[in-house]
Amino acid sequence: MTPDMILIRIQPTPNPNALKFVVNKPVKATGKATFTRPSEAMGLRLAEDLFLIEGVRQLHFFENVVTVTYADDADVDTLQLEVQAVLQTRMPTHNPDFLVEEEKKKIDRSNLPPDLQTIETILDETVRMYLQGDGGDIEIVKYENHRLDVRYQGACGTCPSSIGATLDAIQGILQEKFDPEIQVVPV
Repeated sequence: MTPDMILIRIQPTPNPNALKFVVNKPVKATGKATFTRPSEAMGLRLAEDLFLIEGVRQLHFFENVVTVTYADDADVDTLQLEVQAVLQTRMPTHNPDFLVEEEKKKIDRSNLPPDLQTIETILDETVRMYLQGDGGDIEIVKYENHRLDVRYQGACGTCPSSIGATLDAIQGILQEKFDPEIQVVPV
């Protein structure tokens, strides 16, 4: 095996319409990036080319993983082959140090109100590692009057369990560790 050889493992996710492509090179050096439409991927050749594959609906880059969410009627076998081909050809020139707009204007958590800092810490310690392991994540949109609005990212955004068991688990953890009256609502 040469040092430049791109190795790819395909793994399922809990979302029946998403696959994780685990690569032996970094895809995103720091943070994460979710692209829900081709226009968000402009200037990032790897993402642009992945969106050219028929059936691709969303991309999520995290560490050495590309999670591809695809349409219900996609030919999954063909999609897998085409994603692997793009990764093989684009990874050698891909820069994993890219930043997306949300990262460029990201707020330091130390500037957040104490209640949001606490919620973020609880999510970091209990939930995020599992969501990220499944090709997704969760973002806090707003917290007010015991209501926490969240946005799922990556494969979690279209996963059936994100509005059922996963949501119930997140709410239960936050009720136990933070506020017994908190309601978690996906937006």
